[in-house]
Amino acid sequence: MKPCFGYIRVSTLRQGEGVSLQEQKDAILACAAIRNLQIIEWFEELETAAKSGRPIFSRMIARLRKGHAQGFVVHKIDRSARNLKDWALVSELPDAGIDVHIATESLDFNTRGGRMTADFLAVIAADFIRNQREETKKGLNGRLKQGLYPFKAPLGYLDMGRGAPKVPCPIKAPLIKELYQLYLSGQHSLRSLHVEMQQRGLKGHTENLVSLHGIEKVLSNTFYHGLITIARTGETFDGVHEPLVTKAAFRQVQRIKSRRCGPKVTRHNHVFLGLFRCGLCAGPMVPERQKVVHVYYRCPRQNCCMKTMREDRLEDAILTRLKSVQLNKATIAEQKKRWKTGGLHKDLVQKRRSIVARIEAEETRLARAADLLIEGALDRTTYTEKKRDAEFTLGRLREKLDELPDPKALNASRDAYIYKMSRLSSLYEDATIFERRQLIENTFATRLIGPEGVELELRAWAEYQTPVPKVTRERSRTNA
Repeated sequence: MKPCFGYIRVSTLRQGEGVSLQEQKDAILACAAIRNLQIIEWFEELETAAKSGRPIFSRMIARLRKGHAQGFVVHKIDRSARNLKDWALVSELPDAGIDVHIATESLDFNTRGGRMTADFLAVIAADFIRNQREETKKGLNGRLKQGLYPFKAPLGYLDMGRGAPKVPCPIKAPLIKELYQLYLSGQHSLRSLHVEMQQRGLKGHTENLVSLHGIEKVLSNTFYHGLITIARTGETFDGVHEPLVTKAAFRQVQRIKSRRCGPKVTRHNHVFLGLFRCGLCAGPMVPERQKVVHVYYRCPRQNCCMKTMREDRLEDAILTRLKSVQLNKATIAEQKKRWKTGGLHKDLVQKRRSIVARIEAEETRLARAADLLIEGALDRTTYTEKKRDAEFTLGRLREKLDELPDPKALNASRDAYIYKMSRLSSLYEDATIFERRQLIENTFATRLIGPEGVELELRAWAEYQTPVPKVTRERSRTNA
């Protein structure tokens, strides 16, 4: 009996768990019994034959050339190769005195007719896999054009089966939102954010704690703001899944990442780190802990005459300023009167018309670019770039349109504004460190520490977003 190898292959792990491998083995053993062959070793591979360079297949060929067996048996030709490069290696074996046996075919590789028939079957197998690849691509593109993501759901989403959009994971999606919020706060580098999210229990697809690379992927994936991007081609598609972040937030994250700098979490996590600048030279005021008890903010520039300010005095100055601009009964009545006589409704109508016009203009440019692509006046790469930019712009404009409040929402926003502006100092005292930082950033546009005290200039917002009484628009100094 001639000693031979047995080679079996399945294209996927799911096939490998089924009966396909055993069926191939049974057919090979039956062939070996009929042809007086002995299978001395099995080579099993879970890999598609469409790609060359399969490690187990290559190892078997190398051992055959070294004389470890007189030949090998395979179930069908397409199990050995569906690409002509691998088939060329197989078809050369008979010239080296190595037997090739196909269990389901009576082919004699020692005759010209048998080898020609085998070559024809190999070409047919190669054509089959090419056609299968094209049909698969068509199916994937069809799903993408429908706004469906046909691949594994990104972290924070769940797969709901074919033809259904991904849905947010009730456990991981809130953590993804927190991840974006923490990075946007400016208080974290990627590494400190990685540590923080591990402490909060964010896990990857394998249910192990998320890696640093996983954090980077989440912050860079457009899927989270509703846009599907195919990395290999650069093409983009509007997704029908529920976004976890806004497009504006995602763009701001990319800006922060591109700068690769900014405030980081320090050992003591000081409340006012990165919020105040020197009133003399505009340099950053840096916190220092001295004598264990007190934290001082100082200008690090050697030629600056600015002295230090203690953190508790800085906090007193902020509270004093907040109390001075809180709304009282008189200012609340004045503000409500201004709202009643203002032309806010007309302003909102004009803004809505302006945004709708911009959306229509952007859609027209996108359609024109598609026409130029069809006419051959625009290459595919340029069109893809224009399409990606246009879809991002359209998404941002639609977000702005959705953000314009209706009358009921506007009234609720005004009531919330009155409530908060009438108790600013209490909100500050009851807030966490992170919430205090947000309140300071949202309330004061200019934050300086100078020889005369703390200078806090209040921020002016658009009236339909967060209206601000006249008294809060004044610039004043508060001595510490």
